[in-house]
Amino acid sequence: MPLPSHFLDELRARLPVSQVVGRVVRLIRGSRGEYKGLCPFHNEKTPSFTVNDDKGFFHCFGCGAHGDAIGFLMQHDGLDFMTAVERLAGEAGLPVPRPDPAERERQQRQATLVEVLEAAARAFEAALDGPDGRAARAYLDGRGVAPATRQRFRLGYAPGDGRGLLDRLTADGADPAMLIEAGLLRPGQDGRPPYPMFRDRLIFPVTDARDRVVGFGARLLAGEGPKYLNSADGPLFHKGRLLYNLPAARTAARAGQPVLLVEGYMDVIALADAGYAAAVAPLGTAVTEDQLDLLWRLDPGPVLCFDGDAAGQRAAWRAADRALARLKPDQTLKFAFLPAGEDPDSLVRGSGAAALEPVLAAAQPLAEILWQREAAARRLDDPGARAGLQAALDRLAASIAHPELSRFYRGEFRRRIGDAFFARRDGRRGTPGGTTAAAPKPQSPQGAAGDRRQRIGRLLVGLMIRQPVLFEAHGEDFATLDPIDGEADRLRAAVADLLDREPGLDSAALCRHLDDNGWRAARLRLLAADKAVEAAAGVPEDPVRAGLLWRELAQEWLVLRLRADLEAARRAFVDDPSEPNQTRFLALQAQLAAAGSLSETGSEAWD
Repeated sequence: MPLPSHFLDELRARLPVSQVVGRVVRLIRGSRGEYKGLCPFHNEKTPSFTVNDDKGFFHCFGCGAHGDAIGFLMQHDGLDFMTAVERLAGEAGLPVPRPDPAERERQQRQATLVEVLEAAARAFEAALDGPDGRAARAYLDGRGVAPATRQRFRLGYAPGDGRGLLDRLTADGADPAMLIEAGLLRPGQDGRPPYPMFRDRLIFPVTDARDRVVGFGARLLAGEGPKYLNSADGPLFHKGRLLYNLPAARTAARAGQPVLLVEGYMDVIALADAGYAAAVAPLGTAVTEDQLDLLWRLDPGPVLCFDGDAAGQRAAWRAADRALARLKPDQTLKFAFLPAGEDPDSLVRGSGAAALEPVLAAAQPLAEILWQREAAARRLDDPGARAGLQAALDRLAASIAHPELSRFYRGEFRRRIGDAFFARRDGRRGTPGGTTAAAPKPQSPQGAAGDRRQRIGRLLVGLMIRQPVLFEAHGEDFATLDPIDGEADRLRAAVADLLDREPGLDSAALCRHLDDNGWRAARLRLLAADKAVEAAAGVPEDPVRAGLLWRELAQEWLVLRLRADLEAARRAFVDDPSEPNQTRFLALQAQLAAAGSLSETGSEAWD
């Protein structure tokens, strides 16, 4: 008997193709979310091998190799289908189903449920456009939701009596038990017949990762009752394992849009209208671990947006706590807080899309959120309370399952403790919530050097846009630069992808391609964000001078990176004087000595 489709779907979701392939192929992420690398099935010097997690396959344009994660193991390791499945299932912690006639029947019933829910979605859409939907349309008009947006999100209306929909579905062959299982009917009590789940409500279809309708959210339009209702959990709908707008957000994230988690359906719709198409929302619950995993598959650094009140702060803390055990290297979260009295919907509809930009720019990293919470919960005017703060932060770091990442968080929290309570060389001290009048504000682990490195990274991106001829000599280094910041990294990946696919583009043609692919705003923001970027991108008209500038900046970038890595290694060795930590510290010292050191004015002419 074939393996159940839901099992294979879950296996593929838990182990993306890039994770399996990345163990044996060095993959570089492109601007559209695809990964590139050298094909492991034939000898090549220029990458023609791609991996697409969104579509769930790998493909080589050179030799034609193609398949999913299971197929990769079969081809690369010479395994048969079941052996490959069992190996991946063991990694994912999934038991492999055994042949079971009941399972086949369950799959068939699920397929029927999908058909019933799709039919219901179409009926709700038709009702919104019909005479009964007049009040719902007026509500949407009042919220600024245009007809085209209603159609894009497949919004619908459940009439007050609810009987028309049920009669229509029953006439098409759906029995009451099936409609209950689909979440469209509620069982009657005391012998009474089942009754409609949604009545006189605006309907928001909810889709799974495969873009199939699996349930509904519904907003009350008049009368008494809960403001929002969701389908009950069932064979297809699990509110803690779904995100509203996930398929569309995945496409937008692949095109370079920032991934935002917001609270509600209307927030997602408003942000999509404002140009933030990679917005998603949980389904009326606090963010779950499964939803965090879904977010990280879209973006390693999504932004969670919360109200700026106490409730929003508590929600952010819950999300931060749940994230810790699931964190992996290169994964993080950022937390953005809305102005008082605003949510994303009201903010962008009232003040325009630009009003969200400073909110996102002020987003705080996970470590900062945890530090603020623990420091604010104590009076820190005596050593015992300070020791309690350190113990609490150590426990949080210890809850991170990945050992290396756990050590880095512990070191970061210890650094903050030191900055806040222990005298520095100049004899001054900081405080957890800020600084004394004489003390500088505590910086990030990279501090001023990190800011300088970020500026150089933006300089390199701007320089490549102005002089694409540099890509021929420096393309590989450009494509694999360490992270700069979210938008600059995505723009850099887009530039690298375009120049890799279309060698020989000049600056004007490259800019046209970028603008046509939705990168105009990001390109202009990068150049406008820092005068040094704009100057460096516009001054070196001569490619030779541009090449000299590139090498100078890249050298300083390397030295700053090695210095930051060396400082992190030093802190790790002080915190844990093990042999591996000592070896890493000494190796980085040697690399920094080999790289040399630039003068303090190495590229100041371009500031």
